[in-house]
Formats: sequence, structure tokens, C-alpha cells
Amino acid sequence: MSRTVPVGLGDRAYDVLVGDGLLDAAGRLMAPLMKRTRTAVVSDETVWGLHGARLTAALAAAGIDALPVIVPPGEQTKSFEGLADVSDRLLALELDRGDIVTAFGGGVVGDLTGFAAAIYKRGVDFVQIPTTLLAQVDSSVGGKTAIDTPRGKNLIGAFHQPRLVLADLSVLKTLPAREMRAGYAEVIKYGLLGDRDFFEWLEHEPNRQGLFGLDPEELSYAVARSIEMKAQIVAEDEREQGRRALLNLGHTFGHALESETGYGDALLHGEAVGVGMALAFRFSARQGLTNGQDALRATRAIAASGLPTTLAEVAGHPFAADRLVAHMGQDKKAEAGRLTFILARGLGDAFVAKDVDAAAVRDFLVAEGAKP
Repeated sequence: MSRTVPVGLGDRAYDVLVGDGLLDAAGRLMAPLMKRTRTAVVSDETVWGLHGARLTAALAAAGIDALPVIVPPGEQTKSFEGLADVSDRLLALELDRGDIVTAFGGGVVGDLTGFAAAIYKRGVDFVQIPTTLLAQVDSSVGGKTAIDTPRGKNLIGAFHQPRLVLADLSVLKTLPAREMRAGYAEVIKYGLLGDRDFFEWLEHEPNRQGLFGLDPEELSYAVARSIEMKAQIVAEDEREQGRRALLNLGHTFGHALESETGYGDALLHGEAVGVGMALAFRFSARQGLTNGQDALRATRAIAASGLPTTLAEVAGHPFAADRLVAHMGQDKKAEAGRLTFILARGLGDAFVAKDVDAAAVRDFLVAEGAKP
């Protein structure tokens, strides 16, 4: 059985399906959306090697030809060079505006493919088939597409909603433990930002262990609940003019750390978000916005999954506080040179804090172990 989570965006509404075996039904589920019986499938070498034959067979069963566009794995692929490469290969396939592009992979592939679809011949439809926990609960839903630049993460992009998202839980069986932990950061984020009951459900060790053990009931609930929360926020604020910014809890700190570590394997995005959320709660406590006990509970719950929660746990430490603050000034949430953070009044009660004092952030980072 699968769960269906609708994303209500009027004439651009779509469904997110969550369940086991959806990959094998991809052709049947995608066929009603297609004008032609072919789709370019953008995937990375790792995912295609593991699951490409299965998707190709599922599409063929519905009479759909899969046209693979395979890219290198890793965050570095989400770049101007990667975008140019994918765009050129889509052009070489002679796709027209009636064709559908399929993003088959993790967050990097989804972001890159979605952005390419947004600009290819001024926009073509695309379908998301996310293959990591992080992509299933976060990046595949909501229409944010982007690439990274040396000046910061996700600074060049577009809002381009998919037509359908298929979150097949069975593909997570091949996901490395580190990638599962990285995805879990985005799961616990939803509890920390707006659902204390969900946070406490995740805080309960049997539930958390069931999720990591790929127990169908716990995993399905956690993924679907995360998507429900994101879908509701996206429907209210598609272009991040207000409440959607809450989804960036931990990301201002996290993106700065990713920039300093070069967007490589030293720090995965979910790991950066884990550290960033712990820092956001501790900074909130330092500013008197939340109590120290809630900050401690948040940090302990993040750490219980094996995610890092301190600067000292990140490869490349020590960081320079001034450099981290400079990266934050380039964050896409910053306005007129003022820093914007997602901070917390308590567990499940995050808010958008604008015009945060850069000096206070710098002093906090020094207290956390960064170099002055």
C-alpha cells in the first residue's frame, strides 16, 4: 500500500506517493502525464547502476522509452558546468516542450534536473523519483531547483514544480548508513520547526531505531508526516515570502559550513543541517529566546542518530568565525546585507528572525570553538 500526499497549488497541484514498490509501477503512474512515450531520465552513476534496470523495465512495461542521461555523483555536479552538460544532452535527445524529464536520484540530481527542466526551451514538465531519504522528505517536494556556485549554495535556480513525486521506500535498502543519517536530519527538522509531538515521536528510541531499520510502519509514517508538513507550508507560501522560510531551520549555519568545506564528502548536506539545527537552538538559548533545556534536548536528539552537532565534529575544524559570518551574508535569505536566521522559541516552535546581529553570531561561533 502507498500513501498519497497532495501538494495543493491550484492548476499546478500534484501528488506525492509514498510506499514500497512504486518504482515498479512508475510507467503506469507516469503514463497519464505523458504526450509522447519517452522520457529523458537524469540519474547519477551510482543510482543508475543500482536501480536503472528496474526503472527502465517499469517504463518499458507501459510502452515508455527511457533515455538515460547519467552524471557523476556528488554535490560538485550541481554546478554551472553540470547544468550546461545536462542541458546539452537533453538538446541532443531532441526533446520538445511536450516531453517529460525524469529526475531519478538524490537531492543533487533532483535539484539539477529540475532547474534544467525549468529552463529547457523555457520550461518542460518533470517527474521526481527520489532515491535518498533526504530527497524523499525534502528536496523532491516544493519546486525549489538550483545549482551551487563558489559564492554559496543554491544561489542560482528557479521555482519549478514537478508533475508527480514517487517516493519508493524500497530503494532506501541500498542507501549507505551515512546517507540515511543525513536524510534523518531533514526528518527531525520538521518536528523541531513545527510539530513537537512528531519531535517527541522521533525522540523515542524504538521509533527512531525502527526508522533506521527500515521498518515499514515507522519509516512510512515518518516520511509521509515530513512530506505532509512540507506540502502544507509550500501550499501556503510557494515562493518563500513568509512561512516557507521555516523549512531552512539549520540551513544558514549549515550552508556556511558547506561552503567552507567545499561541498564535498567532508560534510554532507544533511550533516550540515544537523550541526546547523543544533547551533540554531543553542544560539536561540544564548539570545534568551528559548530555554537551555530545550536546546539540550534538540542537540541530544540530533546526536542520537549519529549526526554531528558541534563544529569540532566537522572535518576541517577549526573554522574562522569571520569567514562563516561572511558566507551567511551571501545566504539567499539575507536582505539588504542583514542576516536572517530561523531560530526557536522552543521545541516545535521555530520562527523567522530578521536583522540578526552579525557580531552576536560571530561571538557565538567563537564560543562554539571557531577561531576569532
